[in-house]
Amino acid sequence: MRKGRYRHVVSNELESKMRVKYLHTMVRVRDLEKSMAFYTLLGLREIRRHESEGGRFTLVYLAAEGDEDCPLELTYNWDGDEGLPSDSRHFGHLAYSVGNIYEMCQHLMDNGVTINRPPRDGRMAFIRSPDNISVELLQEGGSLDPAEPWASMKSAGIW
Repeated sequence: MRKGRYRHVVSNELESKMRVKYLHTMVRVRDLEKSMAFYTLLGLREIRRHESEGGRFTLVYLAAEGDEDCPLELTYNWDGDEGLPSDSRHFGHLAYSVGNIYEMCQHLMDNGVTINRPPRDGRMAFIRSPDNISVELLQEGGSLDPAEPWASMKSAGIW
């Protein structure tokens, strides 16, 4: 096999042994309550929690209705996590589809969330969590018709 090339040949026996299932995305948070409030605004709800007295951390799993099998895991270290970078853009981003991107962005703005990349195209917006995680919002189905104030709104910060 040449460097950089992968073969996609897997026998049926191996395929059944190598099944892969997406489990979750983990994000470290500095302020658990603030982060949970943010993700609740997006429509996620807590589906389970694990507290580790010995490890001194809390894991909170959040998911949108119907997506309980692929949750977001918030990891909170009780003794703080000053090692978190101030710009988590290197992580990439989380992405969620929404029923109406304009209504969601208005709801988020009404609750103090900055729309870093407004949905000028009626299809895509970016926001940031309290821990500076970039979150992409995508219009479910096709794009909505461009509408104000979104169509002329400038981007804010990085997204």
